[in-house]
Amino acid sequence: MSLAPVPHRDAEKAGFLRAHGFGAAVREPLSGDASTRAYERLRLPTGASLIFMDQPPALESAPCPPDATPAERTAAGYNALARLAAGRVDAFIATAGWLRAQGLSAPAVLASDAARGLAVLEDLGDDLFARLIEAGQAEAPLYDDAVAALARMHAVSPPDVLAYDGAVWPLLTYDETALATAERLFVEWLPRLKPEIALGPDAVAEWEAIWGPIRARGAAGASVFCHRDYHAENLIWLPDRQGAARVGLLDFQDALRAHPVWDLSMLLHDARRDVSADLETHALERYFRLRPEADRAQMLADYHALGALNIVRIIGIFARLVTRDGKPRYASFLPRLWGYLDRCLADPALADLKAWLDRHIPAEARA
Repeated sequence: MSLAPVPHRDAEKAGFLRAHGFGAAVREPLSGDASTRAYERLRLPTGASLIFMDQPPALESAPCPPDATPAERTAAGYNALARLAAGRVDAFIATAGWLRAQGLSAPAVLASDAARGLAVLEDLGDDLFARLIEAGQAEAPLYDDAVAALARMHAVSPPDVLAYDGAVWPLLTYDETALATAERLFVEWLPRLKPEIALGPDAVAEWEAIWGPIRARGAAGASVFCHRDYHAENLIWLPDRQGAARVGLLDFQDALRAHPVWDLSMLLHDARRDVSADLETHALERYFRLRPEADRAQMLADYHALGALNIVRIIGIFARLVTRDGKPRYASFLPRLWGYLDRCLADPALADLKAWLDRHIPAEARA
């Protein structure tokens, strides 16, 4: 979401820009989404442009300490449970440095003050994959490059700690606690959005039991760098670059070590645009060609199971955005997510999950 101007904060931002040589820039607010960050485009007297990122630290609960127990994470709040970075600018800087070291196109960081939540970034432009496809550009070549960038991320074992230009950030694992937090959003928030859904203790206990083995698979397979928010609204087309670097990367500060299928699910189960079954198959085949060492059968099984978990997580988040945060537009994305979930549930290995949903979530609640 975009933040309302706060006089003290605005003076702080202006002082930061002056101190780093950007005081003469014309500031243009950019539209926001569901986060507490705000962005502006800086128009420099030279004609060049940059991006100004503003993440007030006080607006988020604390991120997860690397050694926190599940009970300590519960006490600390949602960011710690889910292992989100709480918008921390040092997480962005350290992650951007690692991505750029892999030859990928994260924005360069030109100035920053992590303690105050401010940074000036390279401007990668406005050519989001989603907007280009809406304008008629062929989607398959864009997705080919998006998959190539993922394969590049997955080709190396990431470090436990990311460090760049003085910023240090732990690359935590998408563990069973975080995965449980993800799937529990569904049973907590969807009934608040859809009053026709009534989930008693037995139904919730069965839900937990169904997900237990899937969470264990996700945690055991957590071996690669995971962008975590990898979809067509966060990818920018950079045609003047080469190969996987043609994919500009945004909003990666919540990165974790996770199962390789997680970002594939984020890309191909995109809540904001339709990804056809044919394009999904095409992209998965592209991934297997680029990573022939992957166990295809096991990865597809994990893609369906963890993809289903990812989808119910997003349904829960969007139900929360509508009911708690007063953002009704997110309800319009839910039918698309149910369609993706049906694709995953076609896997016979997920018969128990499908049966639970058929018993407890009526058809009218899936619209």
